[in-house]
Parts: sequence; structure tokens; C-alpha cells
Amino acid sequence: MISKLLTGAMAPGGSQGRLSTLIFHRVLSEPDPIFPGEPDIRRFDEMLGWVKRWFNVLPLDRAVHLLARNELPARTLTITFDDGYADNAENALPVLQKHGMSATFFIATSFLNGGRMWNDTVIEAVRNTDRSELDLIEIGLGRHTVASPDEKRAAIESILRQIKYELPADRLERAAAIAKMAGSRLSDRLMMRSDQVRVLRDSGMQIGAHTLNHPILARLSDADARFEMQGSKAFLEDLLGEEIPLFAYPNGRPDQDYLSRHAIIAREVGFAAAVSTAPGVALPDADLFQIPRFTPWDRTAMRFGLRMLMNTRVTRPAVATT
Repeated sequence: MISKLLTGAMAPGGSQGRLSTLIFHRVLSEPDPIFPGEPDIRRFDEMLGWVKRWFNVLPLDRAVHLLARNELPARTLTITFDDGYADNAENALPVLQKHGMSATFFIATSFLNGGRMWNDTVIEAVRNTDRSELDLIEIGLGRHTVASPDEKRAAIESILRQIKYELPADRLERAAAIAKMAGSRLSDRLMMRSDQVRVLRDSGMQIGAHTLNHPILARLSDADARFEMQGSKAFLEDLLGEEIPLFAYPNGRPDQDYLSRHAIIAREVGFAAAVSTAPGVALPDADLFQIPRFTPWDRTAMRFGLRMLMNTRVTRPAVATT
């Protein structure tokens, strides 16, 4: 049923083309009791099996090119990953190769080679604490019970929500303070090494830029936003010896995490297309610097497919206008 609907009016090609783009962050070695919705290898393999049954998977740059020319095949879908986690190379790549699929990996370049994103400092601090309660009142973040996986998840979500929109330096400082107060040991192997980025590219995957430090662009000056975007592009071009034409806005919500002027900056620094995290599909007249992305997390083929179908109905996804 899903295939028939997608072949018909829900995902046609040509001048009526609808480009679906999936977004992932991690593919874990085993299920995470704190974040059970994050796919592990088995789950990712299952999802790609469904995708392969229903969609034509293309590289993002190729799909964007065909979309703009009114030549997109029916049921076209692209796969993307954000941030640059090591498990993208270690776990996701073999599954993608098994299914004969390509994906685009957007890298926040300052965290390569032993770095750690501020949110992961918070997550790992709470995950690894041996305390049943985490008192963060001193730094304005409340008191949290963290004895069970569910309590740890609730604490993490609360803390991240409170500091997500602070300036990058302030976020890092607060995350470091949380780790110290939690008494946790933190991993420095969460993110990819430079050689793993090369392995992805050499395996037929695409590499895109995701800024240097993963800031909320809407909170930066235009000069700082340009520096972040251009800097990650230049780093990756030097690393790989090739043009980097694709960009992903950190967090990616239009008019909240990035503004319309950042789409202009993305074009000015030399990107050919950029992606957001607004759900929906891109039509041939879409702004190629605000391509929507979406991922259904349903655990049965029927629910997964139906949610994908619902997403194809969002033909005018949110875009930044301010």
C-alpha cells in the first residue's frame, strides 16, 4: 500500500517532484536506555530496509540538481547525518553500504579529533554520574533526581533546554561546570577523527559543512555567522581536497535557530544548497538554501511508512523569513 501511494500523487516526479530528506545524528552499537528513540545498528538497518522498499535514494547534491531542473524521479529520498559522530563511520557506514545507499554527513569541524559538543558534555555528565541527585542550583539549573534512565533523560532534557540558546562560550562553561559537579568521567571519542571523514568520502558518501562550533546562528553577529560557515567549509575543503557545496544550519529551525540572512550568507560563501530541520518536502520551486528534513521514529513498517506519507503532504514547509 505504501509503495502504491508514494508512486501516485503523494511523491510524483518531474515538474511535480517532491524531495524527501531524512535526518539522523547517531547510529549506536546497542540500544541506549536513556534515549531509546536513538537508532542502533539493528534498528537503522531495519529502517533502511523500509526506505529501500519504498523510495529511490539519491545523493543530496544530485537530488537538488534534478529538483531544480524539474527532473526529479518519483519517490526520491536523500539521507543526511548531522554533527560528525564517530559512530557515523563505525556503525552507519557499513549499513548504508549493505543497502547500496549514499548519505551526506554534515560535520561541525571544531569537534573532530577528540573534541566534544557542549550538549554531549551535559549528556555524558548526567549519564555517568554515580549520584542519585544532581544539585545544580548554584549555577541556576535546579536540582534533578538522576537515579534511573528515565530520570536521567528528564534531567538532560531540562538542562539542555535551559542553556541551548546561550552564547557558545557560555554554554561550554556551564556544561563544564555540570560535569565537574556530577563528578563524571567524559569520553573524548564521541566525534570522528579526520581520517574517518576521509573514509566516508572515499566510500562514496558526501561531506557537508555544519559550522565550526555548532552555534545558534540567530544569536551571532553576521560577521561571526559568516566566520562559522566559511570556516567549516574551508577546513573540510583543505582536508578532502575538493569543493564542499552543502551546508546544514545548526539546530535548523527557521526563524528560531537561523534567519533568512543566513541563507544569503550561505550562498555568498559558496554553498550550492543548505538544509534546515523543518519537516516537509521540497518542491521544484523550493528555496534550495532551506531544504526541509524529517525522520519518522516509528517502530513498525506500517507506522513508519504512514508517517513518511504524511510528511510528503507538507509541501510548503516552514522557511526563515526574518
